[in-house]
Amino acid sequence: MTEKKIITVIGATGRQGGGLVRAILADREGEFTVRAVTRHPDGEPARELKRLGVDDIVRADMDDPPSLAAAFEHAYGAFLVTNFWEHLSAEREKAQAQALARAASHAGVQHAIWSTLEDTRECVPLDDERMPTLQEHYKVPHFDGKAEADHYFTDEAVPTTFLRTTFYWENLLGPFAPQRGPDGAFQLTYPMGESRLAGIAVDDIGKTALAVLRRGADLIAATISIAGEHLKVADMAAALALSLGEPVRYRPLTPDEWRAQGGPGTAESGNMFQYYAECEHRFTAARDLIAVRDLNPALQDFATWLAAHHDRLRTVWA
Repeated sequence: MTEKKIITVIGATGRQGGGLVRAILADREGEFTVRAVTRHPDGEPARELKRLGVDDIVRADMDDPPSLAAAFEHAYGAFLVTNFWEHLSAEREKAQAQALARAASHAGVQHAIWSTLEDTRECVPLDDERMPTLQEHYKVPHFDGKAEADHYFTDEAVPTTFLRTTFYWENLLGPFAPQRGPDGAFQLTYPMGESRLAGIAVDDIGKTALAVLRRGADLIAATISIAGEHLKVADMAAALALSLGEPVRYRPLTPDEWRAQGGPGTAESGNMFQYYAECEHRFTAARDLIAVRDLNPALQDFATWLAAHHDRLRTVWA
């Protein structure tokens, strides 16, 4: 029996990394096996991975570069992702990416996938007053910081595929869920105007990443931008209403109105949505759904995702 190739999955207990873990576990006859990396190997999310069938769980912390060595030892490939929303610092996210690139390089990883995003300043320059500049150097720090970090992987000569993701539909179950309005109807409140929002299911990020690993050298140095569907938020609201059997209305705000709500991350998310809206064509055109479906034939559109999450949506929104 051929020994399976180890894929080190950073963020294995998170959304993107978890999607790849599930994809590899579902492909039990395939060529890969998971090494799940977490800061808390004794925590409940790690125990859940064990229940799912992950045997190789390693403790490592991107803020502690020496701890990463064991995570990459003897690994064929790696899925690398950082979580800006945990600390809201583009500089910290860049330092974490650099630590990942160095660890993957030192271990001789043959194929890394770096989960990255566009540099929004190519569409909205730093001196453009349409949106505020954040953290002195960025328009959308969690986009721009990842884009700036891309070069760490080329500088360290890590064979890398650059996977550009987008808005998760799972956000509807969490930070961007609708709220009930004064009339009792749900309101989907985003500063998107009439522009389309590119969205994707996190499981499809994992399935597409697995397809990239299967393609191997063909996709090294490639930039692959993915989405499941591009939809106006009003159309998302209509689909949600049809699925749930009760009104869901789109309540558009201006980006300034969104940012004025205050709170951690509000300026960041306001700039993000404004970028999605004002750079809609550039962003959606980069995400050719036919090409994504060629990699991942099971790619879900929004209606398919809704059908699969109908019961959970009702529970979370109750």
